[in-house]
Amino acid sequence: MTKFIFLLLPFLAFSQKTETIDLSKSIKNNKTNYKSLTVIDKRSNPEIGSVMYHKDQVNLVFENNADTDFKNWFYKYNPVRGKEELVLLLENIALSEETKEKYSIGKLEIRASTFIKKEDGYHFLYKKDTVTTVSSRTTPYLAQSLSKKLTLTFTDLLKKSYEARQWEFPVSDAELSDYATVLKDKLEILKADELKEGVYKDYYSFFTHNPEAGFNIETDKKGVVTKAVNGDKKEPIRNFYAFVHNGIPFKVIPVGYVEIFRDDQGLFIEAKKEELFPESNSSFVMVGGGIGGLIGSVVANVAIVAIDAKAAKKRSSMAGTEVSLDPLTGNYILPEDFMKK
Repeated sequence: MTKFIFLLLPFLAFSQKTETIDLSKSIKNNKTNYKSLTVIDKRSNPEIGSVMYHKDQVNLVFENNADTDFKNWFYKYNPVRGKEELVLLLENIALSEETKEKYSIGKLEIRASTFIKKEDGYHFLYKKDTVTTVSSRTTPYLAQSLSKKLTLTFTDLLKKSYEARQWEFPVSDAELSDYATVLKDKLEILKADELKEGVYKDYYSFFTHNPEAGFNIETDKKGVVTKAVNGDKKEPIRNFYAFVHNGIPFKVIPVGYVEIFRDDQGLFIEAKKEELFPESNSSFVMVGGGIGGLIGSVVANVAIVAIDAKAAKKRSSMAGTEVSLDPLTGNYILPEDFMKK
């Protein structure tokens, strides 16, 4: 029996392979230099996971470990030291595989966030909470493909963090594991009975309930909001993230704007895929900061939402899907299969 076990060991060792994550894409920061990068690994499991390649199990691994590799990557492209400390919080990096009858799907889950550390605590910058899938029908090299997607995800996270506006609300060490709930609890927009009239330049100003000073909203003859005016300065409404008009909040989207609703989970809109992600050849267009389109266009009929009662009535008969707004990034939280509808 002992001899048989020893004969199996070489075979088992041969069937185990690794795909090392290649953190080599440029993450140079051209705006602000940080004095250091701190990696806080809160993952429940330091192992990432594996997928199969033919009969071999391929483990996705860091070259050294997450802390060392992310620091080496960062300092390689950011050798100049500044004054602030950038913090990368790793919450989840997990690889799994779902086997079908004739193929398999590799799934990579990533949840990570960035902060600026100051004397009063951690100030949130940006986050990534994504699930990426690759089918063996597209490529047999699932581990290699998902390794590249991991690098691209963290590249995007860091680059967006460089541009992000740091939150004024600090999070303590004890609160860091539950920072999203802590920050949401401090947002006035989720609690206020009356919303402040005006336009909101970005998601941060909207969720912290701080409209642009001095701007008034203008509408056309039909009551459709077209622009915001501050003295001689006029800006089309499409240049803003959201606005509040007559006490009603609206989210600006590529084809116009839609009403924002609130429930105990947060803020959401009702929209269709073609409204949030219109095709480049769509007959619907934004005209002069307002809303326009060819008569009879499906997208136009769906998308014109305003104070105009006729437009609102048209759209109510073609209601979209609930899409939540992420208060920490301003991005859409799309329901499952939303892009397939």
